[in-house]
Amino acid sequence: MDPQQLRTFVTVVRLASFSEAARELGYTQSAVSQQIASLEADLGAPLLVRRPVGPTPAGQRLLEHAAPLLVRLAAARADIARLAGASGARLVVGATPLAVGASLGRALGEVRRAYPRTEPDVRVLGQDVLPAQVATGEVDLALIDGLAAPSDPLPLPEVGPLTTVAVDERPVAVALPAGHPLAGRPGLALADLSTARWLDAPDLAPTGTRLRAVTGVDGFRAATRYRGTDVRGLLALVAAGHGLALLPRPVLEEAPGVVGVPVTAPRLVHRTELVHGSLPEGPAAVLAVHLAAQPAGG
Repeated sequence: MDPQQLRTFVTVVRLASFSEAARELGYTQSAVSQQIASLEADLGAPLLVRRPVGPTPAGQRLLEHAAPLLVRLAAARADIARLAGASGARLVVGATPLAVGASLGRALGEVRRAYPRTEPDVRVLGQDVLPAQVATGEVDLALIDGLAAPSDPLPLPEVGPLTTVAVDERPVAVALPAGHPLAGRPGLALADLSTARWLDAPDLAPTGTRLRAVTGVDGFRAATRYRGTDVRGLLALVAAGHGLALLPRPVLEEAPGVVGVPVTAPRLVHRTELVHGSLPEGPAAVLAVHLAAQPAGG
């Protein structure tokens, strides 16, 4: 299967147009049609219907394979480039919103001392996209946080040969409005809150899908959706009674109008991991060493 033909197929489906795909890819429309025809001949099945343009059942199944295949190809290219030192002295760091903190600032300071001419580029992104961006070389390394059992790795997608190193583990708590009937409890079992109103904030807190997975209980339905990365905005919604959220306890210690009640069951932590591919000598390698060496909670 030719990777370029696969990219062309994905582009045609995304744009629902042969002509628009040709324009985006820099081909003629006939070249796009020829690539699709060659791919269909190779696989022995029609992949697209033409009017309107869309995937056949076989094409839909190919789409399910296409994204991870193309990511792995890009990851292989990026991995070889890193080993060859093609990235030079650049430093692009990815981080999920709650993973940005003092430890990253201190480690970047060490990088500046070792490589004074380096200008770090820090990008705050979601957990769903960062592993692939590390694998494909769009970022050099990333700090990714999430919910996990104590000492267990985060459930990250398989996108290539990446190294993960735990850099922090903190206890988690349910964020409740100060006047909530459960706000005075010493601890809460997460499963007992499955029918409560929850906030869906995928860039900051575990989603309902994740909460159902760790508890084995249905429920945890979203009452309000928060599509932002500012934890203060999320906590303001909690304080106003728009839903609960599961967050690291330190985040809740001084939040106005919000009480954090520890989770007693199941045993869970808020875990932060350093994620990277091969790191030849340079700014990214220095940053990785200093991030991994800092004490938890820093």
